Amino acid sequence: MGLITRRDRLCVVQISDGSGDEHLVRFKPGSSYDAPNLKKVLGDTSRVKLYHFARFDLAAIEYYLGVTAAPVFCTKIASKLTRTYTDRHGLKMLVSDFTDHEISKQQQSSDWGAPEINEAQREYAASDVRFLHELHRVMVERLEREGRTEIAQACFDFLPTRARLDYMGWDDHDIFSHA
Repeated sequence: MGLITRRDRLCVVQISDGSGDEHLVRFKPGSSYDAPNLKKVLGDTSRVKLYHFARFDLAAIEYYLGVTAAPVFCTKIASKLTRTYTDRHGLKMLVSDFTDHEISKQQQSSDWGAPEINEAQREYAASDVRFLHELHRVMVERLEREGRTEIAQACFDFLPTRARLDYMGWDDHDIFSHA
């Protein structure tokens, strides 16, 4: 629904295994977050989960579904560690730069809490995961090339904790700073 995990309910989770199919799990208003198959996949520690801005997704998944969805690879963090020549690390830009596709973000701020979501929303949600496997391959190569694989992995390993801090109220405070 929005970007504040404790306030804005989880409406849709989208997943893809990279084979060309995307799956959307919809949580309707007033429904429970009982999704045992989704929780099993997300909680599988033998499977790396790919995200773009994992920090937000991990917080929502843990808060609403009660699952730490790790291990993690975040294309946004990988981009920031390897594409230091730009400040454009959004998913739309990465898809444009590294694939032969363009994605629309038009539905990003549409009403995801409505009783039904429309076809444009479903397409938008699917496109949010459709290219993550391809971006993962590119970002792994870039991290290796720049000698930043180890620091990236340390960041990815810390993300579940960072996400937990976010939904506990330390989202805008750097607890590591001297201030």
